[in-house]
Amino acid sequence: MTMSAGWYLRRLSRMGPREIGGRVGDTVRRRRWRSAPPDCPSVTGARFTAVLPAGTIAAVPPDAAKRLVAEADRLMAGHAEYFGVDRDDLIDPDWWYDPKTGRRAPSGYAFDVPYRDEDAVGDIKQIWEPSRHQYLTRLAAAYALTGDERYAERVAEHLRSWWAANPPLRGVHWVSGIELGIRLLSWVWVRRLLDGWPGASALFEGNPVAVNQIWHHQRWLAAFPSRGSSANNHVIAETAGQFAAACAFGWFPTSARWRADALRSLDRHLRGNTFLSGLNRELATEYHGLVLELGLAAVAEADAAGVPVPATVRLVLLRMTDALAAVVDNRLRPPRQGDADDGHGLVVDGTGTDRWGSLLATGDAVFGRLDWWPKVTGTDVRTPLLAALVRPYAEKGTARPASRPAHFADAGMTILRGPEEIWCRCDGGPHGFLSIAAHAHADALSVEVRHDGVDVLADPGTYCYHGQPEWRRYFRSTLGHNTLQLDGGDQSVSGGPFLWTRHARSRVLAVDTSDEGVARWCAEHDGYQRSVHRRRVELTSATQELRVVDEVRGPHRSVRLAFHLGPEITADLVGNRAVLTWTRDGEDRSAVLDLPGQLSWRAHHGETEPPLGWYSAGFGRKEPTTTLVGTGTGSADGTEKFTTVLGFRGQGA
Repeated sequence: MTMSAGWYLRRLSRMGPREIGGRVGDTVRRRRWRSAPPDCPSVTGARFTAVLPAGTIAAVPPDAAKRLVAEADRLMAGHAEYFGVDRDDLIDPDWWYDPKTGRRAPSGYAFDVPYRDEDAVGDIKQIWEPSRHQYLTRLAAAYALTGDERYAERVAEHLRSWWAANPPLRGVHWVSGIELGIRLLSWVWVRRLLDGWPGASALFEGNPVAVNQIWHHQRWLAAFPSRGSSANNHVIAETAGQFAAACAFGWFPTSARWRADALRSLDRHLRGNTFLSGLNRELATEYHGLVLELGLAAVAEADAAGVPVPATVRLVLLRMTDALAAVVDNRLRPPRQGDADDGHGLVVDGTGTDRWGSLLATGDAVFGRLDWWPKVTGTDVRTPLLAALVRPYAEKGTARPASRPAHFADAGMTILRGPEEIWCRCDGGPHGFLSIAAHAHADALSVEVRHDGVDVLADPGTYCYHGQPEWRRYFRSTLGHNTLQLDGGDQSVSGGPFLWTRHARSRVLAVDTSDEGVARWCAEHDGYQRSVHRRRVELTSATQELRVVDEVRGPHRSVRLAFHLGPEITADLVGNRAVLTWTRDGEDRSAVLDLPGQLSWRAHHGETEPPLGWYSAGFGRKEPTTTLVGTGTGSADGTEKFTTVLGFRGQGA
């Protein structure tokens, strides 16, 4: 997908003067570097001292170690899965090859590579992901756990291969700052985890090629930060990677300045990217996880190097951890809100490790758990590694929630909870973050409902970013969420795959979660301009019943109300009643969904022209599921009301 002139004009319209000036400077610098790239200074006597404390590896739980080693052995055999594509070519990888399309990215000056054009480059996510080198941190961790030098030797072989194939400023891996930042963080941890291997020093600080690569990565990040309307999770990854490298690889004359600048930026952008409640401002849950992982990794490097960190950095990470503990369901699954691309900050665990449980375990080790936190039963490798480096949180007077928060006013998120582990997320918050709201979906007033961790009314997910515009449009559309659509349009106006030119404004009118019998929420948005959509949700514990009342005030020609069912749900729709059935832990479960009778209801399943009835469990993966859509004619001037009731039955019903 190439970007049109119209897109560039729309994108420019979302920038302020300072951002435009910065981007002009970036363009000038790129042109200058084409003919006169910066040179790495000579380095002598470099040493790596940011090692793990003695006894750290012994603290890794045996089952977590077993999962990691199994994953490492699969990688040693050349196998890995990226975004739904199984690869078997990782014994000797082609760093520019996309196995999904069969295309290979062109060579040449990095800033000439049209990385958004799938026809020219391939699927850029498939090319970039292995080069984050997070599979190498897994192999290095397997070496640290087992002492088996095969893992270390494979890491060294692949790093040397990558460095040779990707000299500074050449090719697709020098285009995006988030990729450079995460790659630097991976290299820091690879060096740390290989410290007991005799070849570690010769691979890194004793290797002029490695030193040159590390310097150029940091020089690039210092020169081309994400700016203004793009200063979202990308800038966190850039500054976290820059800071980590400047701490652990502080071998250069500019290392102290890079370290100080990166820490200032990290502090400022962590605060800017996070609501005071602790939720991430992008309102995209996976990016909450990514930013939290990156922030914890950066603090680990600071404490390992003895670099003082502003108190606000730890405070933001504490609030993010408490917020995560507050919003997860009984199976430790957080909301499926906004974009998600399976991005991680630091990967040292095997398949099967619960990401969110791991983050809460690390939060417990670093900050201390509160009494209302959910219990974490799983184990992981990362927590003991980070906990060995991060000093315990010392601000004992910091105010933390005395009970589990249900309503996050600044983020507009409310979690209603009922018996039988009923969990309902109500969305009445901002459309997204910054002027482009890059990772937002047109999902105002949507609900997401689970029963014992099973998606009943599901947020369908994300699936893709580049290359498949019709699928990108669907998964972030209003029709692609559990909310109401008027006149066939989205609540917010899209100007491109990561650009919204008009944002629906939502406001929460009432929340009451204090009554143990009935929890209530009400909100409205103005996305349809001439009409206002208001929604009320009530969860009654005694009857295990969720009631959703939609009101439309103002002229409109047509109405569509969508409810997307999770992939485990089977629906039998007769008229305006759907009987829902599923199985959980060997037990049959069921619910009845009574839909508004004034609409005409139809079940859609895995349709493609246009897309409807799909669920994406992870980036690059989708599967058919059932979507119930009710359609009706509009009203010229009156108020319409639509009532939906979801009633859960007991086990075995």
